[in-house]
Amino acid sequence: MRKLRKLLALVAIGSCVGVGSFDAAAAQSKVGNVAKAATPLTTEELFRLYSNRSWLWKDGAGYFPSKQRRFTAVTGRGSAGSYGVGRWFLTDPGKLCFKATWHAKSGAAPALTCFSHRKKDGVVFQKREPDGEWYAFKNAPMKVGDEYRKLRPGDYVSANLGKIEAKLSATSR
Repeated sequence: MRKLRKLLALVAIGSCVGVGSFDAAAAQSKVGNVAKAATPLTTEELFRLYSNRSWLWKDGAGYFPSKQRRFTAVTGRGSAGSYGVGRWFLTDPGKLCFKATWHAKSGAAPALTCFSHRKKDGVVFQKREPDGEWYAFKNAPMKVGDEYRKLRPGDYVSANLGKIEAKLSATSR
């Protein structure tokens, strides 16, 4: 069950920044130092960033509706897909979390995923908790590769949620 929980948590978020070269590691260290000295976002600022938006991932999306702070997400396709249903919430200082039960072909497991957010000079920094690295989530002015561009108004999850849910329940019979 522990392996399943870990695997589902990894599948849930497929798009965080990776660093490969020495120069990139040095740049990451500099970004981390700036972010650590930056100001945490308020819950109001975080709410405006995520409310009623879908965060598009490499192979799916998570949706953060304001109504009842329900959280839904899908990753993958068909019987290889998974989906999560739960709640999202904000904590001070500057943290967005979503707690969901993730369902996959191999079963279901709960997972809690959190991201910290800080800002300095108009740039919003983000890192996955507890062991992620800080990166520029939203630059000022915005850049083509900003992760923030993957937060889109509207629900990009519900249309696929039912399909994956149906496929998984058909394979479990």
